[in-house]
Amino acid sequence: MSKSVRKLVEESKEQGYTEIDLGDKGLSKIADIPGLTQLRNLVRLTLSHNRLTTLPESIGGLENLEYLNVFHNHIEELPMSLGSLKKLRHFNAAVNRLSSLPRGLGTASGLEILDLTYNNLQRESLPGNFSVMKQLRALYLGDNDFETLPEEIGELRNLQVLVLRDNDLIALPKTIGNLTRLKELHLQNNRLTTLPPEMDFLLGELDMANPRHVFKADGNAWIQQLEDQIVLGPSHVFEYIKTDGYKSVYERHIDSGAVPPPKKDKEKNAKRSRKK
Repeated sequence: MSKSVRKLVEESKEQGYTEIDLGDKGLSKIADIPGLTQLRNLVRLTLSHNRLTTLPESIGGLENLEYLNVFHNHIEELPMSLGSLKKLRHFNAAVNRLSSLPRGLGTASGLEILDLTYNNLQRESLPGNFSVMKQLRALYLGDNDFETLPEEIGELRNLQVLVLRDNDLIALPKTIGNLTRLKELHLQNNRLTTLPPEMDFLLGELDMANPRHVFKADGNAWIQQLEDQIVLGPSHVFEYIKTDGYKSVYERHIDSGAVPPPKKDKEKNAKRSRKK
């Protein structure tokens, strides 16, 4: 650990700083930074662009922490003690090597923004209490390995932003239609062929005349009837999936037991590259 890092932590303790930025400091272990997890006044902690492989359980002692940024590290595992951070509102763990999430994350009930982009997560990676995070407004799961999502995702009813792009999704749960507060839904570059008809109300709430409302779904293997509407634009998609004709097409497609599209080789290569 460099002298500058040690000095910054000591100053933070003496002065009662509420923010500390340790980004891009070449850090590999939090345990090598004496006193860091004892800074009870910290509200914001930035540890991005380092070489961390894990976070210590002692991080749960930062009782006033609201913002935690560990973006772009080598983290493979998160501690259960994250659930002790009752004031945590924004957690950025994007661009790491996570393949599972601790049950403790689900008890961080105050979380509003959770960024897990570009990891190695799949459906089985999510803790059983994932849906407890009722305050979640933005969930970023892009660039992972999801083929399906749990039905419980529909319980995150305060979600306004849901990013699922660049996964291996072959289907969406019907309960996604319960997310009626969504303003952004990103489904690009998956293996989707249909949208559940239950999404008709959800999509109807998206106002494409509002620049803050976003629906993106290109780069999938949509059945022809749906592809035709996606080419025309989101509003056409919204109207089409409300129709009895689409519901009939959807049911026939599901009943046919169609084989999901194959995974894309370029996605596999991307997964390998981030593990190096």
